[in-house]
Amino acid sequence: MTLQCGIVGLPNVGKSTLFNCLSNAKAQSANFPFCTIEPNVGVITVPDERLTKLAELVHPQKIVPTTVEIVDIAGLVKGASKGEGLGNKFLANIRETDAILHVLRCFDDDNITHVDGRINPVRDKEIIDAELQIKDIETIDSRIAKVQKQAQTGGDKQAKLVYDVLVRFKEALEQGRSARTVLFDTKDEQKIARELYLLTNKPIMYICNVDEASAVSGNKYVDAVREAVKEENAKILIVAAKIESEIAEFETYDERQIFLAEIGLEESGVNRLIKLAYNLLNLETFLTAGPQEVRAWTYLKGSKAPQCAGVIHSDFEKGFIRAEVIKYEDYITYGSEAAVKEAGKMNVEGKEYIVQDGDIMHFRFNV
Repeated sequence: MTLQCGIVGLPNVGKSTLFNCLSNAKAQSANFPFCTIEPNVGVITVPDERLTKLAELVHPQKIVPTTVEIVDIAGLVKGASKGEGLGNKFLANIRETDAILHVLRCFDDDNITHVDGRINPVRDKEIIDAELQIKDIETIDSRIAKVQKQAQTGGDKQAKLVYDVLVRFKEALEQGRSARTVLFDTKDEQKIARELYLLTNKPIMYICNVDEASAVSGNKYVDAVREAVKEENAKILIVAAKIESEIAEFETYDERQIFLAEIGLEESGVNRLIKLAYNLLNLETFLTAGPQEVRAWTYLKGSKAPQCAGVIHSDFEKGFIRAEVIKYEDYITYGSEAAVKEAGKMNVEGKEYIVQDGDIMHFRFNV
């Protein structure tokens, strides 16, 4: 399952520094715009403490975590929707992603220039919002032109429904609001809204890049961002990219944890970011555990057992018979699969079972 989060933001807000912390891929990080011209793609391991705890019980030959793809996209400037700077490339790259990680500069530093001269993360956010909204309005206008006549005079109920969704989006966008602020009541409307693939309807997380002193609780810039996005159904994460760069230099886990404790953090910003990005994509994890490997598998939240079986191999889905399911907490409590079975804690589930995050699965199939 290849789903991508795209890191976006104005030039010099810390995108590439953050990307370098996330990935072994090395995006050029320099104090001038457009140092990241082609999108850099990093396949990022999703931290999951459950794998380690299972491995301590199972003693597998290997541990295989799940991953998420992060794309570092060239910095955008005002006028991108009209092709200014690297606007066309930016818009093409962001259209291909499934969710947006919007980095906002929330720190003062005279040594790092700001493309607009002074620090104002809300204004920076609005610049990118405006460029994406302009493109979405173009998309909406094109679709309205195709369905309006049919919706208003042809008696086509589906066309009328599509038209109504388009009009609601257009009204919001022309008011300077992103498409994700528009909520629809019915499943049919929600389906139409999703299938328009609007840029401003993608799930979004705002990453407030702060200085070391603000790494734990944020600052006035972060407070301003929170107020500005409160109606967007968006996630907010505070990260100090400079600190994350220092953490990445430590050789061992223990060294990193000591450093984090010294600055008052329980977990690195990078780990928190990856977990939230995974969640932003509406992804969850089921597990398999055996002597060969303990492994995490990615699936879309709400998937049923046969679909999850198909994540391992298409034959598992085609010939699905049943799933044997152990809850992670039960496995840890009883210490082994045999002990779980003896305690009557293993459930046998059929085709309608909706897999839960952390389920330890064994699929029975016949092809």
